Amino acid sequence: MSQKITKAVFPVAGLGTRSLPATKAVAKEMLPVVDKPLIQYAVEEAAAAGIETMIFVTGRNKNSIPDHFDKSYELETELEKSNKAELLKKVREILPPNVSCAFVRQAEALGLGHAVHCAKPLVGNEPFAVILPDDLIEDGNRGCLKQMVDLFNHEHSSILGVERVDPKETHKYGIVEHVEIAERVGRLHSIVEKPKPEVAPSNVAVVGRYILTPAIFEKIETTPRGAGGEYQLTDAIAALLKDEPVLSYEFIGNRYDCGSKFGFLLANVEYGLLHEEIKDEFAHYLRERIAKI
Repeated sequence: MSQKITKAVFPVAGLGTRSLPATKAVAKEMLPVVDKPLIQYAVEEAAAAGIETMIFVTGRNKNSIPDHFDKSYELETELEKSNKAELLKKVREILPPNVSCAFVRQAEALGLGHAVHCAKPLVGNEPFAVILPDDLIEDGNRGCLKQMVDLFNHEHSSILGVERVDPKETHKYGIVEHVEIAERVGRLHSIVEKPKPEVAPSNVAVVGRYILTPAIFEKIETTPRGAGGEYQLTDAIAALLKDEPVLSYEFIGNRYDCGSKFGFLLANVEYGLLHEEIKDEFAHYLRERIAKI
């Protein structure tokens, strides 16, 4: 088994019901934060971590995702004719030259575990990353996945990105029980999907970043359906724990749940304040607007 992480899986077949009606005809992953869609932020994070193959698990009405990463001859020609060199550069840099894309269809919405398993023929017998674009994580230095890849290069174990959440919110996440073995690193004892606060083993929640060994595929295949009648990735990870170590990593950075309306608005505000082109003007507007409240 290769010990280098070169592939990332993006489960993007979901319907985005939390963002309706905006996502009725638009893929939720294509919703823009300032001037880039969520899926582009996710791919940029993966590329910064050394990922070379981006595997998208898509569904119906998701054609805008492959279109976004494909070459657009008409657009590039028009920008070139109009001498819009800076915009042309941005369009051509959407996908780094050393990165390739692959697409596989998830025919039925049978859960995150099922979506990850759809990528098995493309992943093969290699460790790989999983990124959920809904979870936008800002870390100006490296990016969340790069932090996790660096840890994997030392430990060669599956790793779950985690953060501490309000104990009242445990029913929204997969929750881990772990013992700390290093700064920000824990060894999992157990993991449970969306427990009620009164029975949750902790308030340490799994967010949308994973590095998994290929053994996870067999666990998905042999683990029965869980919550909601779906194949839960959390349940497969719980089975994996019995055979090999799984680590948690409390990443450095700020996470925005862009699957929720409030989290999406927060992301646009925070990324607007970081955007070189508009940050000063936007900050001025916010100060004036808040003064009127």
